[in-house]
Parts: sequence; structure tokens; C-alpha cells
Amino acid sequence: MELEQRITEVETRLAFQETTLQELNAVLTDQQQQLGSLQDLLKKLHGQLAEVMSRNQPNAAQEPPPPHY
Repeated sequence: MELEQRITEVETRLAFQETTLQELNAVLTDQQQQLGSLQDLLKKLHGQLAEVMSRNQPNAAQEPPPPHY
């Protein structure tokens, strides 16, 4: 009977581990999708920031010379 108990315990642990692995895989998949979305958003924001920075930098040819000239 001891062998049957051990086999049952091993099967129970295996089933628990399979369930845990499925749950972890689901969480990891969700986090990967979130990470991809955040990376896309970061690229978009970086592009917008670069555009705003380029529009706000004055052109040296259009600026009047400093007063000491």
C-alpha cells in the first residue's frame, strides 16, 4: 500500500505543478503583451518629444545678433 500512496502523492504534486505552470504561463503572456504595448507607447512618445523639441529650437539664422555686436 505504501507504493500506491507514494504514486498518488507524486501524481497529485504533478497535477499541482502543471496547474501552476499554466497559471504562470498565462501571467507571463499577459505581461509580455503589456510590455509590447508600453514599448510601442514609449516609441510614440519619443517621436512626439523629438518633434516638439525640434519645433521649439530657434533657428540661428532667424535670431538677432546678441547685443554686444
